[in-house]
Amino acid sequence: MRSFYYLAVLVGVAACDSDLDVQPAIVQWMEWPAEVVAAKPFTARLLMGFPACHKWVFKSAVSADQSAVTFAPYFLVERGEPVCLPSPAALDVFPVPFLGLDTVMIAPGLTASVARTFEMRASAAVSAATPTSSAGDPPVRTFGDVTARLADPDTSRRNAGGVVTMWVDNTGCVRVLPGGYPGSPLVLEDQADTTRLNYAFVRGYIHEVATAVCGQTHVFHLVTRN
Repeated sequence: MRSFYYLAVLVGVAACDSDLDVQPAIVQWMEWPAEVVAAKPFTARLLMGFPACHKWVFKSAVSADQSAVTFAPYFLVERGEPVCLPSPAALDVFPVPFLGLDTVMIAPGLTASVARTFEMRASAAVSAATPTSSAGDPPVRTFGDVTARLADPDTSRRNAGGVVTMWVDNTGCVRVLPGGYPGSPLVLEDQADTTRLNYAFVRGYIHEVATAVCGQTHVFHLVTRN
């Protein structure tokens, strides 16, 4: 992906011309419109861990081609200090960091002459490398898809995907915590569908329902988990 090429260039620049090192971000959760207008930029919400005990600067990086949008954000971290963000190996044991950066990134407009679907990808903790990845590139995972339409996109849904933890409150209501962070829990639409949900990588969408679930009409509809 082009954004990873830029990241490799930035690593070289940081190594030669500054006191900063480049540290790829690990995206834990992403939300975006299910449908967008072709050629028009759109926003996506991303949650990721960050090097909390070090001075850092966040940099967004996103690219798009004929098949996918790829987010590859990174941090500029002061050289000589140990990396604070858990490594992908550490995340295999405990996949969700306690601290997170909640940010919005702008995706470029998608080229389409008819309605078509693009994958939404991001650097992640666990994934098979893409065929275009080179050694040292962060792994990439598909978080879901987005449909580009020439006009009149459906705005009733926001697609979402990433790592979740499960929280059951004192009334028995099941919520998922996007990225494992407690700040924005989502009520699970199907309260019975909780098998293998804790620390799972899920895909689905957020929408409004006519009949409230746990007193909420703003819910998360689970599509897949693994």
